[in-house]
Amino acid sequence: MFQHVSFFLFLFITILPSFPARNMPDFITVLPVNPDMNYTWSTFHKFLDIRRGSEIIGMSELKKYFHRFGYLPKSDTNFTDIFDDGLESAVTQYQSKLGLPVTGKLDSATLSEVMSPRCGVGDNDDHKLHITKHYTYFPGRPSWGRTTPLMLTYAFSSSDFIDYIEISDIRAVFNRAFTRWASVIPVNFTETQDYKHADIKIGFYSKDHGDGEPFDGVLGVLAHAFSPKSGRFHLDAAETWSVDFESEKSRVAIDLESVATHEIGHVLGLGHSSVKEAVMYPSLNPRSKKVDLRLDDVNGVQVLYGSNPNFSLTSFLQSETSPNKSFGLRGHRFNPIFSISLIAVFFCI
Repeated sequence: MFQHVSFFLFLFITILPSFPARNMPDFITVLPVNPDMNYTWSTFHKFLDIRRGSEIIGMSELKKYFHRFGYLPKSDTNFTDIFDDGLESAVTQYQSKLGLPVTGKLDSATLSEVMSPRCGVGDNDDHKLHITKHYTYFPGRPSWGRTTPLMLTYAFSSSDFIDYIEISDIRAVFNRAFTRWASVIPVNFTETQDYKHADIKIGFYSKDHGDGEPFDGVLGVLAHAFSPKSGRFHLDAAETWSVDFESEKSRVAIDLESVATHEIGHVLGLGHSSVKEAVMYPSLNPRSKKVDLRLDDVNGVQVLYGSNPNFSLTSFLQSETSPNKSFGLRGHRFNPIFSISLIAVFFCI
């Protein structure tokens, strides 16, 4: 009798639906607050858990960070080392904008995001354009127009470049990045050798390079691009750029294709997104790859340009989710033990 009860108890346990592990995003934005990290903003670790009313030497540099990326008024220039109401408001806005827990203090998640390498384009946006507050645009919502099909050319600078990656590999990376955006909007991108007259001009620069947005060294600002119809697309030559992590062993290597895909979004007119999995989220960790457009990216850019006639939203959503099906239970994995148990039952019968 006990053997029969044990068998049916085992059978009951194994027929319970087996749920798939939760799909983790292919881009993790939060870094541990580690004072040994040699990032541009790594010294900010000393502000961990600091709240309004505190005064610490160097707090003015943190205020300059928030000022630079649009969280403090442009008119503010006299920064003190006091955690005042203005900084608390900036921290709260930052947390809300980037999808972090809104605490108003410099907790680990917030400070880790602040210390992460990121795009140099500010996070401020035109709040009158939409309500969702996920994807954003530059003020005034500039674009290249909606002539169909829209033709844009791009070219690489012959003088401002890097020499440790083959030009053919760099061109392949950018071709894939431009093609990814072209697959969802009616815009054709074509490489040209005529750098002077190209719509989009791409180059690698160091420190102050004449556009009013100087680079700040390794693993700070990675790149920045300007809104339509400027077409300027600048990457920091000081970073360790990689097109293949298998061959590039540096722990601070940055994936060129991920950054290229992000900055093309800016060239098209998109601002930053608060969706962490989106290409247009502002930060990217070393040795991380994030090149696939997400629904938030697609929705934002299609408002500006419309949809590519060959784009299928249904197919796109299916490619994003790809749920597993087992015995009619959507999202459940096939359970081999359950099958074996059923065979055993039939055999016993």
